Amino acid sequence: MKNECLFCAIVAREIPATVVYETDTTLAFRDINPHAPTHVLVVPKNHVRDAGELAEAGLADEVIKTAKAVAVAEGIAESGYRLVLNTGPDSGQSVFHAHLHLLGGAPLTLQMG
Repeated sequence: MKNECLFCAIVAREIPATVVYETDTTLAFRDINPHAPTHVLVVPKNHVRDAGELAEAGLADEVIKTAKAVAVAEGIAESGYRLVLNTGPDSGQSVFHAHLHLLGGAPLTLQMG
């Protein structure tokens, strides 16, 4: 594997993933450990570390637009969905390539802590 970053390797198709949507700048694929009936990760194709760098790179809007398109395609746009961006180890970020979690398909509870 050329890429040391898991999500860069997925973008490069070095590691398989179930891709559900793709644009010139983003890739959306199913989470392998889903926390909701619909759990898709949306990543920028260019490596950026976290939400702050995502905003600085001008890619946050593209990631959110992709998430909306996936929500529509998955049939959860009307019932509602959650978007989560973890930034840094204390937030639970475990892969340091910015990624947006799109969760939906059932009523979601808020769990913190």
